[in-house]
Amino acid sequence: MEEKPNGLARRLAALLTRRQVAGPAWWSVVSRLPVYLMSLAMVLVVREQGGSYAQAGLVSALYTVGMALGSPLIARRVDRRGRRTVLVLTGLVYPAALAALVWTTEPGDWAQPALAVLAGIALPPANACMRSLWARLPLRDDERETAYLWEALLTEVLVIGAPLMLAVLMLTGSAGTALTAVSVIGGIGAIGLAFTKVPDGTEVTPDTAGTDPGDGTTGRGGLLGPLRSTPMLALTAVMALSSVPVGLMTLAIPAFVDDHGSPGNTGLVYACWGIGSALGALWLGRSQSEVAVHLRFPRLVLAFAVGTGLPLLATSHLTLALALAVGSVPIALVSASEMTLVSLLADGRSLTEAFTWASLATVVGDALGQQAGGLLMEPAGPRGVFAAAFATALAAACVAFACRGLMSRAATAPEPADAGGR
Repeated sequence: MEEKPNGLARRLAALLTRRQVAGPAWWSVVSRLPVYLMSLAMVLVVREQGGSYAQAGLVSALYTVGMALGSPLIARRVDRRGRRTVLVLTGLVYPAALAALVWTTEPGDWAQPALAVLAGIALPPANACMRSLWARLPLRDDERETAYLWEALLTEVLVIGAPLMLAVLMLTGSAGTALTAVSVIGGIGAIGLAFTKVPDGTEVTPDTAGTDPGDGTTGRGGLLGPLRSTPMLALTAVMALSSVPVGLMTLAIPAFVDDHGSPGNTGLVYACWGIGSALGALWLGRSQSEVAVHLRFPRLVLAFAVGTGLPLLATSHLTLALALAVGSVPIALVSASEMTLVSLLADGRSLTEAFTWASLATVVGDALGQQAGGLLMEPAGPRGVFAAAFATALAAACVAFACRGLMSRAATAPEPADAGGR
C-alpha cells in the first residue's frame, strides 16, 4: 500500500511536485494572476487616462458582464473540443484586447467599453480547466480532496497577493503598463497550460465528449447546461447565497474602520480576513476527508455563518481584525468542499462548464452583496450591514442543510472512469 504523507504541507508538496501534475498545476497559477486584480486595474487605468469614477466603474462592470456572459459558453467549448484550442485562442485574444483598451482608447470612446466586454468574454478559463483536470487526473480520493484544498488556498493567496503585485508593477510604470504586463503574463500562462501534457485518458477530446441524450438526465446541453441537474442547481444556489455576506462585509469593513478613526488600517484588517481563512485550511484541512463531503458541507456553511456574526461584537479596528481572522477560518474549507461536490455531482463530460457556473455563482452573490451593502450603509451603518451578512449566512446554512439529501448522491457517486489504475 502506498504510504500517505503526514501533514497538509507535505501532502500538498507531494501532490504539486508529482510528475504530470506539477506542469498543469503551476501553469494554471500563472494563467490565473489577472483574474483577481483586473477589475481594480481597469478602474486605475481609466482614472489615469482622466476618466471619471463613473466611466471607470462602467468599464469595470462591462468587463464583468462579458465574463459572466461568455465564460459558460467558453467552458462548454472546452468540454466539447478539449482545452488546447480554447486556451491558446483566449490566451492570445485576452491580452490583445486589454492592450488595445489601454493604448488605443480613452474615456468616452465607444471602443473602450466594447473592448472591456471582449476582454471579459475572452478571459482564459484556467480556473475551470484546472479544477476539471483535478477531477479527471488519476488520484486517490484523499489526494483529490487535497487538490481542491490547494485550489481554495490558492484563491486566498491570489486575492491578497495579486493586488500587491499590481502595486509593485505600478511603482516602475503606469497603471496601463502594469495592466498590460499582467494580462500578457496571464496569456502566456494559458498557452503554457494548453500545451502541458497530462496522463493518457485525462484529456477531453471530441471523441470522448459524447452527446447529450436531450432528456435532461445528464444536466448537459441547453442554455443552463449542468444547472439542469437539480443537485447542481441546489449546490450553486447555496454557493451564491453564501457569497452575498462576503459582498456585504466588503462594504462594511472599510466603513467600520473609517467610523472608528483608523482608515489607514483598512488594508491590514482586510488581510486578517484572508489570513484567517488560509490558516484555517492549513490547521483543519487534513481532517476534513474523514467526514463525507455531503455531510461536512452544510456544517462548514453553518460554521461560516457563525463566524460571519463575530464582527457584530467588534468595538475597534483591532477587535474587528481579530473577529475576521477567527470568523474566516472555515471559508477556504467551504470552498474546497464546494469544489469536491461539483466534481462529484456534475456530469463528467461537462465538468469545465460546471466549475464555471459555480465560480459565476460566487461572483454574482458577491456583487449582489456589495450592491445591497451600498444601499444599506447609509440607513443602517456598518453594524446593520454586518447584521445583514450574518442573517444571510444563516439562511445559506439552512438551505445547505435542506439540500443535504440532494447532495448525498455525491457520497455514493462512482469515481470517474479515467481515474482508475491507481
